[in-house]
Amino acid sequence: MSLDRETLSATVVRLLRAIAPELEPDTLNPARSLRSQVDLDSMDWLNFLVSLHAHFGVTIPEADYARLVSLNDVLDYLEAQRG
Repeated sequence: MSLDRETLSATVVRLLRAIAPELEPDTLNPARSLRSQVDLDSMDWLNFLVSLHAHFGVTIPEADYARLVSLNDVLDYLEAQRG
């Protein structure tokens, strides 16, 4: 099943809000670090990555964690993996 980028983004933000309910999606800059914008600690970030795996069925190896910084990075990664 292929998702357009807008739907994919909305789903990723919804998963992120499950971990950081204070997140205001309209204030997110998709090019800036998600962790700094949402003030996520390392455990929150790991829980977010696990939720991506659970929802999308995409395995994210630990070696790829450093590539996932911004919302755009996460979306690009998911699109590439789900290809």
